Amino acid sequence: MTTFGIIGAMDIEVQTLIQAMEQEGSPVSQHLIAGREFVEGTLCGTPCVVVQCGVGMVNAALCTQALIDHFQPSYIVNTGVAGSLDATIDIGDVVIATDALNSAMDVQNLGYAPGQTPGLDCIAFPADETLGQALANCATSCGHKAHVGRIASSDRFVRESKEKEFLQTQFAARCCEMEGAAIAQVCWLNEVPWAILRAISDKADGSDALDYPIFEERAARASAAIIEALLATFLGPIQ
Repeated sequence: MTTFGIIGAMDIEVQTLIQAMEQEGSPVSQHLIAGREFVEGTLCGTPCVVVQCGVGMVNAALCTQALIDHFQPSYIVNTGVAGSLDATIDIGDVVIATDALNSAMDVQNLGYAPGQTPGLDCIAFPADETLGQALANCATSCGHKAHVGRIASSDRFVRESKEKEFLQTQFAARCCEMEGAAIAQVCWLNEVPWAILRAISDKADGSDALDYPIFEERAARASAAIIEALLATFLGPIQ
């Protein structure tokens, strides 16, 4: 049976999904692991485990490995907000990852490419194409303009134009955030198919900082709706 692990960055989004699980009427159980609450139940008829990972790459990696070790999900989906790095991607749009990389990783002095983690033979970790396409279709059906492309992650909230230009030029990334690449790397190492959905809340240059809380709430609700649409319709190769 297909099981989804859903890692949310925002409390409002995670709580929306948990409330939907409870309203569905199936048993819901809570598990406290590594300081995080993993909520297990059924959503849109699909077994799920929902968890809020916390901010940053370490929290994201820890949460993902705990999810895999304790619940063995067939797929993992990460949702949250991101800053746009592409002028064609506006606030309110969504981005679905083709791959994700750690933009802060820099060991060039030892012969590695920018973004490459020593000991690994890839720079960006590839998302599951079937799951990503299904997520894009669901985003569109929910009324959102959906984009696909590379996501850059690091433990820094990008807020300056020079940082934004670097991520565009160096990595051809379309948006930036603070957890996705860590989740992608852990999934890649464990051979678990994954996808990332990010709703655009700002332009990654500080220009919309004052409006961020408003956009975050809108993005959280939009992401939860897209996830529910995915669970209601997705028929992947793992059954």
